[in-house]
Amino acid sequence: MSNEEYKTSPYRRYQNDPEAGASRPDFYEDDEAGSGTFDIPRTKSASLERLRRWRQAALVLNASRRFRYTLDLKKEEERRQSLAKFRSHIQVLRAANRFQNNVKENVPKAPGPLPHSTTTRVGNFDISLEELVSITRENDLSLLQQCGGVKGVADKLKSDLEKGIPGDDIDLVSRKNAFGSNTYPRKKGRSFWNFVWDACKDTTLIILMVAAAASLALGIKTEGIKEGWYDGGSIAMAVLIVIIFTAVSDYKQSLQFQNLNEEKQNIHMEVIRGGRRVSISIFDIAVGDVVPLKIGDQVPADGIVITGHSLSIDESSMTGESKIVHKNSKAPFLMSGCKVADGYGTMLVTGVGINTEWGLLMSSISEDNGEETPLQVRLNGVATFIGIVGLAVAVVVLIVLVARFFTGHTRNPDGTVQFKAGQTKVGEAIDGFIKIFTVAVTIVVVAVPEGLPLAVTLTLAYSMRKMMADKALVRRLSACETMGSATTICSDKTGTLTLNQMTVVEAYSCGNKIDPPDNKSLLPSNIMSLLIEGIAQNTTGSVFVPEEGGVLEVSGSPTEKAILQWGINLGMDFKAARSNSVIIHAFPFNSEKKRGGVALKLSDSEVHVHWKGAAEIVLASCTSYIDTNNHVAPMDEDKSLLFKKAIEDMAARSLRCVAIAYRPYEMEKVPSDEEELSSWKLPEGDLILLAIVGIKDPCRPGVREAVQLCINAGVKVRMVTGDNLQTARAIALECGILGSNADATEPNLIEGKKFRDLSDTQRLEVADKISVMGRSAPNDKLLLVQALRKRGHVVAVTGDGTNDAPALHEADIGLAMGIQGTEVAKESSDIIILDDNFSTVVKVVRWGRSVYANIQKFIQFQLTVNVAALIINVVSAVSSGNVPLNAVQLLWVNLIMDTLGALALATEPPTDHLMRRPPVGRRLDLPAIM
Repeated sequence: MSNEEYKTSPYRRYQNDPEAGASRPDFYEDDEAGSGTFDIPRTKSASLERLRRWRQAALVLNASRRFRYTLDLKKEEERRQSLAKFRSHIQVLRAANRFQNNVKENVPKAPGPLPHSTTTRVGNFDISLEELVSITRENDLSLLQQCGGVKGVADKLKSDLEKGIPGDDIDLVSRKNAFGSNTYPRKKGRSFWNFVWDACKDTTLIILMVAAAASLALGIKTEGIKEGWYDGGSIAMAVLIVIIFTAVSDYKQSLQFQNLNEEKQNIHMEVIRGGRRVSISIFDIAVGDVVPLKIGDQVPADGIVITGHSLSIDESSMTGESKIVHKNSKAPFLMSGCKVADGYGTMLVTGVGINTEWGLLMSSISEDNGEETPLQVRLNGVATFIGIVGLAVAVVVLIVLVARFFTGHTRNPDGTVQFKAGQTKVGEAIDGFIKIFTVAVTIVVVAVPEGLPLAVTLTLAYSMRKMMADKALVRRLSACETMGSATTICSDKTGTLTLNQMTVVEAYSCGNKIDPPDNKSLLPSNIMSLLIEGIAQNTTGSVFVPEEGGVLEVSGSPTEKAILQWGINLGMDFKAARSNSVIIHAFPFNSEKKRGGVALKLSDSEVHVHWKGAAEIVLASCTSYIDTNNHVAPMDEDKSLLFKKAIEDMAARSLRCVAIAYRPYEMEKVPSDEEELSSWKLPEGDLILLAIVGIKDPCRPGVREAVQLCINAGVKVRMVTGDNLQTARAIALECGILGSNADATEPNLIEGKKFRDLSDTQRLEVADKISVMGRSAPNDKLLLVQALRKRGHVVAVTGDGTNDAPALHEADIGLAMGIQGTEVAKESSDIIILDDNFSTVVKVVRWGRSVYANIQKFIQFQLTVNVAALIINVVSAVSSGNVPLNAVQLLWVNLIMDTLGALALATEPPTDHLMRRPPVGRRLDLPAIM
């Protein structure tokens, strides 16, 4: 992928990185255009200015309480500024380093040994931490060469470039002692007392405390300490309980968000230890580790490229530059926190944790968990409206009661007048006024429902915690709420609707069916050797042979594992097959072209180009095949029809069809220069077909019931897959997405290319009818999501690949796969499905609907109590001059409503009845919520 291609690719365009210079797509503007201040239907990409505007419009008596779980706009601005400064610092260092390297290249210098370091070396390693940091952080190529290149550094770190580090406990401890761990110091969370102090800063509570103190002083003075402390002391006690309950609730939520943060950052990576690929937490990576990298991965630490095939890195997260950097022996340095944009390779870890620029950056900024959700914003509008009414009522009550008091119309329970002009003492008059003022302030406390938006957060936080137990990790709080409105789910097939446990169950070669597929006796020797060569080299997987014997360990993607296992069954020695040839160039598997290839240089200087991919696409590039006599025979029309019929038959039985082909190539035509080789396009035509295999991936148990549950709930499930249309059709019928064969017609069943070629108007017409899209490219999924959203649907999308990122970002809810998903896909998503199971997606819908149901209950409860309390006090104040609910009683009502009520009603689990209702849809008016 060139820089020009990258700049225009969906992957780059939809990355939400303001500092990297990326702009928001036009369709986000449509979501905000013409909407009111308290209507932000898509907070996923709402501008800071818009968020600032709705806050300024809200009537808020206690901002710290009302906005405590929303984004801190001031901190967010500071975070962006510090990020920009950090990136500028990196750019300056890079520029200075490039200048120094240019000077060194132009000044002849005799090679010599690495200068003796005065720094302390820990353990039995031949290189110190400071030396490693100076090589990688300063991108010092000359210093790397003085160390003997990547091989020399690996030797000094007691690591093997193929087998990695031993990985035993003693070895890992010594490495962590010498070079640090892959963690960085995090800013401590706020203590419980911070939350108590925040609760004390509530303006209304401060006024009540002052009133309580004055009432206490006057009460003791006039009635003595035994009787006089009741009113003031009761108010103070009620305020104290409100403060404690608020602080405890806030503190518990903050701990929950901290746990969520740790879970989000705990990425699992594959490393090679003792020759075996093992999955470990990113925090457990050590200096000397050998890490395989593939498209979509995050670079887990600073390091040096060992091998790379079309390896391109997106460094925008660190440098702010929206371009990719090609990595090879001339530019081998990798920065932690960057993403693999294209290709694959392996790296040697040389810096971890705080010794990397990423570690310094992450330790200097803190992640803000605050976030607006559409319902939260709209409920702030409701709270503002009710608050204005409550304030007006409180002012009316204050004027009426003060007027009645000072005109002598207010009487004690025994019938005596409370105030007589010229007779009542000043202290008693002030005490009477304070009591009236306290009632008015308390009415405001009760009337302004500060807990209304809080109830949304409590519900979302509760749902988020429960969803984690249901194998769904929520990255954005608003996704819980939006999922309840979902009207359609666009799901992947592989791994989501199916088990992702693949095995080769059918094979065709030499123009015949190989039955069983691993029957070696039916395969000529020439085909066997070429197949094994292609399977072993044209893969991102690997095979580990335990030294003590035992079962072989096959790693890689499920498709790669299935084909590697088939190769092993045919007698493949993975290590020997890989040592017989060298990869000179690779074209990584591409979702657009549906195939991947490698060019191999054999020991006798022959060059073989191997391709593997979607059967009908690879077959179309084949002009010949190898027959049973080991001869290359032309692909005539009869044989072509035979292979096409075989593909259709396998696809109809829901098998994934993969073709393996090769062609010899002239060594003279292969570019010798490294720069030219990196941009060399592998020859794709005149291929010789070696085999076509059918891979079985059974449907997940319970997926049919889950799809039916969605249909009953009014949520349409659509399958979007890169597989053959016939394979997609068979799985859709098995899962219940298509009801019968009669449904399996256009436009219910459509090919990605056909949908892509339609005009915008035609796509809008067809989108609603689509149930299955086969042979779809990532951009087809994006076009479908855009069309459905324009039709008014609330769209949830599942995805696992890097190229799914645009669709995940564009959808109302992006659901990334936790097992097969790349880091790029996960970062573009709102929820991560940890077990890759469609049934979990349905559970998420259930929890989303529960959010709306709980908020409805809470609003009904709160507004009923609010309105009742206000009407009773106003009518009584105007008619009799007294209020039946005094300050203490109103405070208790407020405590029950705002805090305990929110906790009780916001944490009700979902019921089965919720999945029998129609979906809420894109817009929900507040009266409908209430």
